[in-house]
Amino acid sequence: MVGGGPAGASTAWSLATAGVDVCVLDRATFPRSKPCAEYLSPQASRLLADMQVLEVVEGAGSARLHGMTVHAPNGARFDGRFAAAHGFRGFRDCGLAIRRETLDSILLDAARRAGARVEEDAHVVDVLRDSTGRADGLRVSSGQRHGGPRELRARVVVGADGLRSVVARRMGLARQARWPRRFAFVCHYTGVDGVGENGEMHVARDGYCGLADVGGGVTNIAVVVPRRLAIHARGDVDAFVEERLTRHAALRDRFTRAVRISPVRVTGPFAQHVRRGWDPGVALVGDAAEFFDPFTGEGIYTALRGGELLAPYVLEATRTDSAAGDGALAEYERQRIAEFRGKWRVERLVGIAVAFPALMNRAAKSLSRRRQLADLLIGVTGDFVPTREVLRPRVLLQLLAPFGSP
Repeated sequence: MVGGGPAGASTAWSLATAGVDVCVLDRATFPRSKPCAEYLSPQASRLLADMQVLEVVEGAGSARLHGMTVHAPNGARFDGRFAAAHGFRGFRDCGLAIRRETLDSILLDAARRAGARVEEDAHVVDVLRDSTGRADGLRVSSGQRHGGPRELRARVVVGADGLRSVVARRMGLARQARWPRRFAFVCHYTGVDGVGENGEMHVARDGYCGLADVGGGVTNIAVVVPRRLAIHARGDVDAFVEERLTRHAALRDRFTRAVRISPVRVTGPFAQHVRRGWDPGVALVGDAAEFFDPFTGEGIYTALRGGELLAPYVLEATRTDSAAGDGALAEYERQRIAEFRGKWRVERLVGIAVAFPALMNRAAKSLSRRRQLADLLIGVTGDFVPTREVLRPRVLLQLLAPFGSP
């Protein structure tokens, strides 16, 4: 398995718990930093509980988020709460936010305790194939601790290696979408004024900024801009982020006493898709399989849930012949699409609104007057309200209804 982040750790934990011999390879040395919103939805807590690490995560200084506040370019805003009157309840009534250095180490340690072998500082450079073209292992250009280049054989190769997945690219499965080509600039501050119990999204005419308490008085800051603006950050990403925060009227004064405590890390472009999430001998999970845009903040949940979803099919593939095993991986793909199709639709609708300020302004005005609808939308991004609740034509019309309409 390539990748020891949430998707890889979740998959490895599930497989190792079932008695499968699992080897996790990651080029990083943990704990490691990673540009991420660092938000776990209320329903992600169910997956943490299943992995027996929820109490560990909560005790490691994580912050609780009770909803989201979204600001439109024209100053309109709406609030949505996870605990609301719409009748849907998540595993918890709040989300969690925690530094990835902490979260990823906790999850990977859980996989180790379940029996997975973990190799850090292991650089996977290619996928090996047998005479029929079926994947059957990995070529690793390891760091010094592993004694140099080598080949590892496997019944199934799992690509959990993120946005620029080596496995997806080597298998010819990855494809870059043309839109939206956004980049995120992520760092941490202390001393930000007015950080409350909600996460915040501030949409501008040329991008957006997300803020969230991640515990210990630290605020995660993610500045997301289209590629045409991101190129101006070359050479000085720190100055680029500071300039973006300063020019935003709603944020400027909140950073007057703030201090940046981590380097600015950049990730993107987003909108990474695959032709399909499997190939003979291979399965993709997490960001390696699909990533559109970080606005709705569901990446960690998708990674954890994707690993849980994939594991039974990999287990079946390791216990049957190649043809039956590939049939199991094909069934995983059908289940993956069924699981996440609705969320992908919501993400794209939100992405369109973010890209067109007039739409975002109108939607924010409507949602500011329709609290139950705002709660439903935030519940969808919290992964416990079914997407059908906001994809109904009547609801979509309400989102764009003129301000003041019933």
